[in-house]
Amino acid sequence: MRKVTRIDGNNALQAFKPKVRVAAYCRVSTDSDEQMANLEAQKDHYESYIKANPDWEFAGIYYDEGISGTKKENRTGLLRLLADCENKKIDFIITKSVSRFARNTTDCIEMVRKLTDLGVFIYFEKENINTRRMEGELVLTILSSLAENESLSIAENSKWSIRRRFQNGTYKISYPPYGYDYVDGKLFINKEQAEIVKRIFSEALAGKGTQKIADGLNSDKIPTKRGSYWTATTIRSILSNEKYTGDVLLQKTYTDENFKRHYNHGEKDQYMIKDHHEAIISHEEYEAAQEILKQRGKEKGVIKGSSKYQNRYPFSGKIKCAECGSSFKRRIHGSGNHKYIAWCCTKHIKDASACSMKFVREDAIHQAFVVMMNKLIFGHKFILRPLLQSLKKTNCSDNLAKIQELEAKIKENTERVQVIMGLMARGYLEPALFNTQKNELLKEAAILKEQKEAIKRAIDGSQTILVEVEKLLKFATKAEKQMDAFDSEIFEDFTREIIVFSQEEISFKMKCGLNLRERLVK
Repeated sequence: MRKVTRIDGNNALQAFKPKVRVAAYCRVSTDSDEQMANLEAQKDHYESYIKANPDWEFAGIYYDEGISGTKKENRTGLLRLLADCENKKIDFIITKSVSRFARNTTDCIEMVRKLTDLGVFIYFEKENINTRRMEGELVLTILSSLAENESLSIAENSKWSIRRRFQNGTYKISYPPYGYDYVDGKLFINKEQAEIVKRIFSEALAGKGTQKIADGLNSDKIPTKRGSYWTATTIRSILSNEKYTGDVLLQKTYTDENFKRHYNHGEKDQYMIKDHHEAIISHEEYEAAQEILKQRGKEKGVIKGSSKYQNRYPFSGKIKCAECGSSFKRRIHGSGNHKYIAWCCTKHIKDASACSMKFVREDAIHQAFVVMMNKLIFGHKFILRPLLQSLKKTNCSDNLAKIQELEAKIKENTERVQVIMGLMARGYLEPALFNTQKNELLKEAAILKEQKEAIKRAIDGSQTILVEVEKLLKFATKAEKQMDAFDSEIFEDFTREIIVFSQEEISFKMKCGLNLRERLVK
C-alpha cells in the first residue's frame, strides 16, 4: 500500500483572507415623506444585513432620493457608486430589485457588464439574481426590459394626467417665474421683483440690448430668483415669457419616448389660459418686446428655435481658447470712429482670474488667414502634393486583411452558438451550462464586431482626409493669383477651427488634417 502524507494548510494564511467589501444601493423616485421613510428603512436594513455577515466588510450605502431611474446620468449616488467600484473600493453590491437599479435596459446591461469587467458583482434581492453567475444575464435583460416598459407606461399615464389638467385648466405651474410667488397654490405678484420685471421691459422697449440690461442689473447688485448673476439669456427668457401678461401657455416642451425633453414647435397640442393670474406687463408692452427681439434676431441672422446662432458669423463657434478650451465670443471694442470687432474667451469674460487669455482682433485673424492660404497657394507643390501622394500610398490592405480575419472569427462564433443551441435542443446540455457558454460567445461576438467597426471607421477617416487634401490642392493649383482679402466662403470650405495661443499667435486646424500656426499682426 502506498504511503500518503497529508500536508496541512496554513491556518495563519486563511485567517488573513481579506473580507469581501460589500456596498448597497437604494433609490426612491419621489421625495414624499412616505418615500423618504422607505429610503431610511432600506438604508438601515442593508447596513445591518451587511454588518451581520462575518465574511463581509461594510463599504457604505449609496442612494438617490426623489430621482427617476430612467437615466443613470441624473443619479449622483449611482455615479458615485460606479466611480468607487472603478477605484477598487467595492467588491460586491446589493440592491433591492432591477427596477430600483435601472429602468433603462441599455443602461442596466451596460453597467452590469462594466462592473463584471472590474470584478464587481451585483445581487438583486427581489429577483434572486447574482451577476457572478453570468447565466443570469439573459434573465436580467428580460427583467430590465420589463422595468423599462413599466417606466414608459407610468410616464404615459403621467402625461395623460397632465394633458387632462392642461385641458381643464387645473394644472399647477411647476415653478413660479421671477416676479411671482406661490401662495396656496396660486400665483401672486412679488412687488419687489415685479419692479425689476417692469424695468427690464422698459429698458428693452427703450432700445437697450439684453446684455446691456443684464450688465445694469448686475452692476446694481440685484440678484436673480436663484441668487445668481443676470445674463442675456435670462433677460431674453423674461422678455419672452407670456406669464407676465397674466396668461399661461402650457406644454411649451414635451418628453419623447427616450425621456429626452424638446421644445414644442407644433409636434404636440398647446393650451392657452387667459387671465390665469394678475399681470405685471400689458399685452401691448409684451407684443412690442417680441417685435424688438424678432427684429434684433433678423439683424443678427438668428431665427428663433433654430441653430442659426452658431453660423451667423464665419468664426462663430470655431475659435477656441488654448488655455481653457472655451469658445470665443464676438464683441465690439472701442468707441466712436475707433470701433473694431474682437473675439474674446467666454471664460475670461465671466472671470478673468479663471482664464488669462486676452482678446484677438478679427481683422488680425483675417490677415493671418490670407497669409496662411497664400503660403499654401505658393507652395502647394512642396506641401500639399507630397501630402496627397503620401496618403494615396498608405496601404489599406493590412486593415482590409484584419477585417476579413475578424469576419471569419464572427462567422465561427455564430456557428458555435448554433452548435450549442442544437445540443441544448437535443437535451445533451444542461440549461445553466448552455446559458454560460452562450453568454460568453455573445460577449466575444460583441467585442469582435466592435473591433471590426473601429477599423472601418479608421479607413473612412483616412478617406475623408484624402478627399479634403485633394480639394485644397485643386483650389491652390487653380488659383490665378494670391488672395488679397479675407473670403468667408474659402474659410468655411477648408477650416475646421481656430486655436488661440495668445494675442500674437493662432493656429488654423484645417479639414484636411493640417494644423498651421500664424503670427497675428497688430
